[in-house]
Amino acid sequence: QVQLVESGGGSVQAGGSLRLSCAASGINLRSFLVGWFRQVPGKEREFVAGINWGGAVTEYGDSAQGRFTISRDNDKNTVDLQMTDLKPEDTGTYYCNTLARFGNYPGIYWGQGTQVTVSS
Repeated sequence: QVQLVESGGGSVQAGGSLRLSCAASGINLRSFLVGWFRQVPGKEREFVAGINWGGAVTEYGDSAQGRFTISRDNDKNTVDLQMTDLKPEDTGTYYCNTLARFGNYPGIYWGQGTQVTVSS
């Protein structure tokens, strides 16, 4: 059974930082592109960041560029998202997933997500 478990969310003030982590079981993430997505009620799911198999290639959504860093540890089967200089518009539920390709092209495995709330 495939499970993706996101953690690390919380409530921070604008300008603060958070580090999200995605831990996988039942699937070997090293075989996949992996991405982070943000979902806000009433809005479309947004691609935040993606990373290739070895971790050498990354891609970011416009809102994350320059502030967020995605990384992976294939030995631990985890993918992290370091978020800095957080803004209120970063608020939402963050999910990790495999990617068919960079961008808003998630796979079929969704975890429960982790909530990030940024106050001004």
